[in-house]
Amino acid sequence: MARKSNKVKAGENYQLWNKANTAQRGKWQFVAQRGYDFYLNEQLTTEERNGLRESGMPDFIINRITPIVEIMKYFVTSNNPRWKAVGSEGSDTDVAQVHSEISDYCWYLSNGKSLYSQIVLDALTKGIGYFHIDVNSDADNGRGEVEFKRIDPFDVFVDPVSRDFLFRDAGFITVRKVLSKAQLKLLLPDYSSKIERATGSVSVSSYSETDFRDRDSIVSEDIGGTFKTSGEDEDLISFFECYKKIKVPYLALMVRAVPTQEEQEEARELLTVKMKEFEQEVQVSLQEQLTAIQQSLANGEIIEERAVLESQKAQKEAQKAIDEQRQRVQSEVQSKLERVERKVVSKREYDIMSENPSIEERIVSATPFNKTQIQLTCSCGEDTFLYEYVLPFEHYPIIPIPYTYTGTPYPMSAVVPLIGKQQEINKAHQIMIHNANLASNLRWIYEEGSIPEEEWEQYSSSAGALLKYRQGFQPPTPVQPAAINNAFYTITQEGKQDVEYISGIYSSMMGNTQAQPETYRGLLANDEYGTRRIRAWMNSIVEPCLEHVGKSFKEIAQKTYSTNKVFRIVQPEAGQIDTNVEEKQVEINIPIYNDYGEAIGRWMDYETARFDVRMVAGATLPVNRWALLEEYFRWFQAGLIDDIAMLAETDIRGKKQVAQRKSLYSQLSSQVQQMEEALKDKEGTIETLERQLVQSGIKMKVQQAEGEIRKDVVDTEAQQKTLRGLMQGEFQNMKKDMARAIEDVKQTEK
Repeated sequence: MARKSNKVKAGENYQLWNKANTAQRGKWQFVAQRGYDFYLNEQLTTEERNGLRESGMPDFIINRITPIVEIMKYFVTSNNPRWKAVGSEGSDTDVAQVHSEISDYCWYLSNGKSLYSQIVLDALTKGIGYFHIDVNSDADNGRGEVEFKRIDPFDVFVDPVSRDFLFRDAGFITVRKVLSKAQLKLLLPDYSSKIERATGSVSVSSYSETDFRDRDSIVSEDIGGTFKTSGEDEDLISFFECYKKIKVPYLALMVRAVPTQEEQEEARELLTVKMKEFEQEVQVSLQEQLTAIQQSLANGEIIEERAVLESQKAQKEAQKAIDEQRQRVQSEVQSKLERVERKVVSKREYDIMSENPSIEERIVSATPFNKTQIQLTCSCGEDTFLYEYVLPFEHYPIIPIPYTYTGTPYPMSAVVPLIGKQQEINKAHQIMIHNANLASNLRWIYEEGSIPEEEWEQYSSSAGALLKYRQGFQPPTPVQPAAINNAFYTITQEGKQDVEYISGIYSSMMGNTQAQPETYRGLLANDEYGTRRIRAWMNSIVEPCLEHVGKSFKEIAQKTYSTNKVFRIVQPEAGQIDTNVEEKQVEINIPIYNDYGEAIGRWMDYETARFDVRMVAGATLPVNRWALLEEYFRWFQAGLIDDIAMLAETDIRGKKQVAQRKSLYSQLSSQVQQMEEALKDKEGTIETLERQLVQSGIKMKVQQAEGEIRKDVVDTEAQQKTLRGLMQGEFQNMKKDMARAIEDVKQTEK
């Protein structure tokens, strides 16, 4: 395929923009400009204004659109968007948490609050607003910073056949800006000579219906030229940035990694240690077997030949086990040394790698695939090529936020449905004021020559003036204006109500106390129901667009922040104006060094981490602080939360210090409570000891009494025992005497 020349590329850029600048886009820009003019208080065309002035009618307007748009913008931009990163693997979790801090840092660096407000205003008044995520390569001493930017919707030309509301399916997105050559040289100093030689006519079309001489506001189309620093006229030139999606051939490689000297030494040490431990274990086991064989031989259980045979067999099995273990350990160590890594490289890089035989030998497999990337081609004029390169991103860095998506790249703004009612209100007020002017400044019918005309013109409307007319003529007759119909007043009132109904923004939401409900709960309900249409737009359009912004930012940030960098993020308290702010420090791509001072890896590797970015649901939705504080106070009274949680949601100045003091008081109160409990314990212990002492005295006295009683009992028992012994002896003697007496009687009888 032949390579295109630079002139051909520049010509394609110009032709692509010219093709995208269709009649349909011109119609859309006309309608969008009209809505933007109504927001800027330019609600009368030049023809309408001239016609009113020629008729003597007032040309003022009653602007109901600008306050409504401002309230809608407030609801959408009251909070900053927040993105949450979710790591794909455990090792990516820490880096994913850091990504949220980096997005906050870049948002603050780009003045994101003001930028977001301007983009939302573009969506409300022009139908669409654009985020542009760009890299400022000169920032941070050449290391680069990722910045959020805004692009004027009228400068963006999208592929007309795109049907995705985020334009992800667009074949191209062209940004065309009309700049002076001096301004373009300042932006691109490396291409100053090409810019100076660039030629081409510049046509700046104004789609406004009001001539710039009759406008109260100035728009970019009204400025037709500029000057050099020397005061001479400067040429304007078109600058084109064309973003295209292309398929770039890539290959997924499986490559055997080359072990370092340090890894080889560690592997040898590991092999030696493992084999030494295993050999010691085998030798001990072998010695145990030989001892058992000798014991069996000594006991006569086996013969000597069997003992010799079993000993030889045990030695062979031990040597075999050692050899097998050495092979397993060597295989394990070798697999660690010869690990296979997965790498993704472009086809061009692969061709260069294949020329090196040592690298080609280590490639195990190569799987080709195509990767979507963005090609940026920049040119100026009709045929002056500046530069072209491929961005390593999958998504366009230009992200739209449409208001009413129509299925085409030409959405409708929030102002367009209000234009008819706004014109009705203006016309009704103009007619009523004109009728009032006629009633207070009467017109006269007179015969020519009957009055001094200059005197009547000067004093006919003056209070108490004496006007004369010439004798012989009929006196002048006043011409009374027809009574105005009350329908005009009804039209104005119904028109205002219709505008509120169409937009969903009611007077009570703007602070109109007459239109507010009588009860506080009614006010909160009106605020809740009145913002549902805005919330629906934010849920279905704004938040998905912001989520896509987060994903595009993640792609660009990972490619930009590829070196060691420290981010310092200032985190003031929400809603507080306080000098005591917290500064958080985040560091990425931290190098890891070996003992020789060589970088062998990176910790918190931001560039290669894999994680997904999601928009925190409801992060940008407005919050009614009165209702929220009331709910928190109710929860605090119910005991569901403590006073610290209640304090965190208030707007008290220096609430952080108040929370710290309350924390100190709570600690002191806890210590006092602990001391009181300890004192109560000691008092209880003393009372217990006193009771125990009294009980011990009573017990001792009882024991003494029991001892005396026991002594008396023992003495009595001893006496009784002695008495029983004496009585027993006497009884035995009596028995003996009786036996002898009986024996004597028997002898006598014999």
